[in-house]
Amino acid sequence: MELRGPARAALLGPLLLLLPLLSPAGPVVAAQSAAAGCAQSTNRSCTECLKNVSCFWCNTNKACLDYPVRNILPPSSLCQLSSARWGVCWVNFEALIIAMSVVGGALLLGLTICCCYCCRKRKNQSRPDKEEERAAREREERKVRQEERRAEMKSRHEEIRKKYGLFKEQNPYARFEN
Repeated sequence: MELRGPARAALLGPLLLLLPLLSPAGPVVAAQSAAAGCAQSTNRSCTECLKNVSCFWCNTNKACLDYPVRNILPPSSLCQLSSARWGVCWVNFEALIIAMSVVGGALLLGLTICCCYCCRKRKNQSRPDKEEERAAREREERKVRQEERRAEMKSRHEEIRKKYGLFKEQNPYARFEN
C-alpha cells in the first residue's frame, strides 16, 4: 500500500519532527543539541531562531527559547502570547489561536450545515412531496368528475334516443348465451 498526496504528508510530518528523537545518540543528545541551538540564537533575529523547529522567539526580550513540549502553549512566565512567535515571525500565538479558532469554527459550522442539508434532502426524497400529493389528488378528482359527466351524457343520449325512437339496434351477429 503506497500513500500519496495529503495522506503521505500527514504521516511524514510528525515522523520528521520525531526524527531527532530516533537518532542513534538517543533523545537526550538530540534535546541537548536543540537546547544549545535555541540559546545560541538569543539576541540575534527571529528568522535565525525559528530555523530550529524546537525553538520559539519572544519579541519582548529578544530571546530564543525552547518550546515547552509538555504544554500546548508557552506559559506567560516564559513569554506573553502576543509576543511569542513559532514557525513564522510575522504571526504571534494570540493571532494564531484566534485565526485557528475562527477557521475551525467555520469548518465545523459548514460541516454541520452540510450534514443537516443532506439529511433533510434524503428525508424529503423518501416521502413524496406535498405538492406532488396535491397534484395527484387533483388528477384523481378530475378523473372522477369526468367519469360522472360521461355517465350523465350517456344517460341523456339514451333519453333522447327513446324520445325520438332512435334505439340502437342489437347486433344480429351477437353471441348466443346459454
